[in-house]
Amino acid sequence: MNSPVRPDRPWQRPVQAVDSDFIDLKKIWHAIWSRKWGIVLLVGVVAVLTILLLMRMTPIYKAVTSVLIETKGTPVVSFQPMIESPELSEYLQTQLSLIQSRGVAERVVRDLSLTEHPEFDLRQQPGPLIDFGALAAMFTGEEPEPITEAQVMDYATQVFMERTSVWVEGKSQLVYLSVSMADNLTAAQATNQLAQAYIEAQLEAKVDMSMTAASWMNDRLVSLREKLQASEDQLQAYLDAEGLVDLDGVGTISANELSLTGDRMIDARRQRAEAESQYRQVESMRSQGWERLSSVPAVLGHPLIQQFKADQAHARSRVEDLSRRYGDRHPAMGSARSDLNAATASLRQQVEQVVASIERNYQLAVANENSLRASFDENKDRIQSISRKEFKVRDLQRQVESDRALYETFMTRLQETTATSDLSSTNARVVDAAIPPTEPSAPNTKLILVVALFLALVLGIAQAIIREILDNTFKSSEEVENKLNLPVMGIVPQVPRKLRKDVSHLFERSGDKRFCEAVRTIRTNLLLSEGSQPRQVLVVTSTAPGEGKSSVSANLAFAMGQLHRVLLIDADLRRATLEKAFDLKPGTPGLVNLIGGSARLEDCIHSVGNVDMIAAGPAPSNPLELLSSPRFGKLLEVLKGRYERIIIDSPPSQAVSDAAVLSTLADAVIYVVKSDSTLIPHVQKGVSQLQNSSAPVAGVVLNHVDVEKARKNGQFRGYYDHYGYSEQTV
Repeated sequence: MNSPVRPDRPWQRPVQAVDSDFIDLKKIWHAIWSRKWGIVLLVGVVAVLTILLLMRMTPIYKAVTSVLIETKGTPVVSFQPMIESPELSEYLQTQLSLIQSRGVAERVVRDLSLTEHPEFDLRQQPGPLIDFGALAAMFTGEEPEPITEAQVMDYATQVFMERTSVWVEGKSQLVYLSVSMADNLTAAQATNQLAQAYIEAQLEAKVDMSMTAASWMNDRLVSLREKLQASEDQLQAYLDAEGLVDLDGVGTISANELSLTGDRMIDARRQRAEAESQYRQVESMRSQGWERLSSVPAVLGHPLIQQFKADQAHARSRVEDLSRRYGDRHPAMGSARSDLNAATASLRQQVEQVVASIERNYQLAVANENSLRASFDENKDRIQSISRKEFKVRDLQRQVESDRALYETFMTRLQETTATSDLSSTNARVVDAAIPPTEPSAPNTKLILVVALFLALVLGIAQAIIREILDNTFKSSEEVENKLNLPVMGIVPQVPRKLRKDVSHLFERSGDKRFCEAVRTIRTNLLLSEGSQPRQVLVVTSTAPGEGKSSVSANLAFAMGQLHRVLLIDADLRRATLEKAFDLKPGTPGLVNLIGGSARLEDCIHSVGNVDMIAAGPAPSNPLELLSSPRFGKLLEVLKGRYERIIIDSPPSQAVSDAAVLSTLADAVIYVVKSDSTLIPHVQKGVSQLQNSSAPVAGVVLNHVDVEKARKNGQFRGYYDHYGYSEQTV
C-alpha cells in the first residue's frame, strides 16, 4: 500500500508507471553477465561430458554406391496393350521402395551370411540390464526358450533395413544406396550386394511374370478358340434357318418395289380425290332432277353434254321462232316441238350416262387406291422383316469378327512370349560400385560438440534469465523507491567475511571505509530530512530476522555520537543482540529491569565509546505488554531529557507486533531491507502495516549490497569509486 506524498516529506516521489511492454535488454544482459561463471561452468561440464560420450561411441562408416534406373520403356515381353508411362518421380519413388523392401534385404543377408556378423547376430547382442524373462524363468524353474534361426534371420534383416538409406540427387535418374556399419569393409560389400540383389530381383520378377503370362495366355487361347467356333456355328445356323443367301440383293429389290408402289399410290390417291369431288357434286344435285344435274361442272364439262345442250337450244330456238308465225296446230310447230322433245330426251339420257360414268370412275379410283395401299403395306412388312434379319446377321458377324481378332491377338502374343521366354533385361545398372570408406560418417563429433555447447549456453542463459525473472527481491535503490514509494536513506555494502563478527564495531573502529561512508550517508540523509523539527527518537526495524537492523542501529548510533549525545536501546526483547555484540557481562540489567522497576537507570546504562547503551536484559514472558505499558513511555520521556538522539533496535515487523507499538512512540522509523534476500511482497506488507499504524517511516536502508556485483550490473557505478574506495575487497 503506497502512502500519499506528505508536504513535510518533499523527498518522497510518487511511483511512476512502468511500461509493461518495454523489454529492458540492459537488465537482461546484466542478469546474464552476473551469472557468467555459472554459465561458463555449465558449458564446460557439458563439453567434458560430451567429449567423454563421443570417445565411447563406436564410429560408423557409410559406404555408397550409385545405380542408374531408367524410366520404364517398351518391355521386351508384354501381353498388355501399351499404356502411358508414369511420371519419373513416381516411378523412382516406387523403385526406392523396392530397394528398401524386406525381400531385397533378406537376399543380401543370406548372400553375405550377415547372421554371423557381430553387428547383426542376435546371439551376440548384449542383453538388457535386467532380464525380467530370465528372472521369471529362474524363479519358476522353466528353461528359457532358445533363439531360433528364424528369429536370428528376422533380427539381422531388421537391423540391415534400419542401416540402409536410398535417395535421389535432384531430378536425375541416378539413385544412391548406402549401408552404415562399424566394419567399413563389410559396409562396402553390403552396399554393392544390395544393388546387385535389387537388379537380380527385378530380372527374376520379369522372368516370372513372362512365364506366368505365357501360361495364362495358353489357357486363355483355348477358351478363345472355343468361343470363336461357337460364334461361327451360331451365325451359320441362323442363315440356314432363315434361308438367307444374298441379304443385300433381296433388300435392294424390296426397297425398289416399295418406292414404285408408293409413287403409284400417290397418283391413285390424287385420282380418287378428283373422282370423289365430282361424285360429291353429282350426288348433292341428284334429288333436284336431271336438268339440275346437267348444270354441274363435272357433267357440263363433258363434250357430249355440251353438244346435246347445243342441239336442245337450237330446237328450242326454232320452236320459239315458229310460234311467232304459226299457231300451235300448225304442222311446222308440231314438227319443231317434236324435235325439241327428242333433243331434250337425248340430253337427259346423256346426262344420266355421264352421271353413271362419274359414279363408276369414283368406285374404280377407290378400289385402285385400296389395292395399292395393301400392296405398299405388304412390301413395307417384307422390308422390315428383312431389316430385322439383317440386324441379327450383322450382330452375329460382329461377334465372330471380335472373337477372331481377340484370338489372333492372343496367338501373336503367345508366340512372342514363347520365342523370348529365355530373354531377360533390366532398366537398372550399377554406375559406381562402393569402396570401403576411410573416414567415419557418424558420429559427427564437431557438430555434436557444437550443438551440445550451444544448447548448454542457451540453457545457461535461459536459467540466468529465469532466475532473474523469478528473483523477486530488492537489488537497487530504484526498485525500492518505485515499489515502496519511500526514499532510500542509504546503501550499506557487504562487508568482508573476516569482519562480519565485529560488524557492530566497524564504524567505531573504522574497520571498512566503504561501510563507514555508507553509515555517514544514512546519517546525513536523516539529518537533512528533519528540517526545522529534529527527530529525537529513531526506531530501526526490518521485515524478518537476519537483515542487519541491529548492525545498522549500532553503527548509526556511533555515527550520530560524533555529533550528538546518543542512547542506543535494544528493544528486541526476544532475540537480544546488544549484550553479545559489545561483550556486556551476562545478567547485566537492561530495559526489562527498567520497565519492571527492578533496577535503576544508572545501573542499566553502559557507555561504549561516545555512545550510551541499554541492553534488553533478561528475556521476559510478556515482551509486547512491557513495550506497550505506560512505564516504558514515561521512561522514554525521561531519556529524551538526557539524550539528543535515542535509537531503538526494534524486532522485525513481520515476526511480531513490537515494531508497530514502538513506531507510535518514535519520531522516525528506518526500515532495513537486505539486498537480494527479502521478498518484495513481504517488505511491502511490513511497510504497509507500519503506515497503517501511522508510523513515521522516514526511509529505507538497503543493506548487505554486493557492490562489485552491482557495479557490473550497472548499478551504483561511481558511487564509491570517486572517493577512493574501489580498491577495497567486498
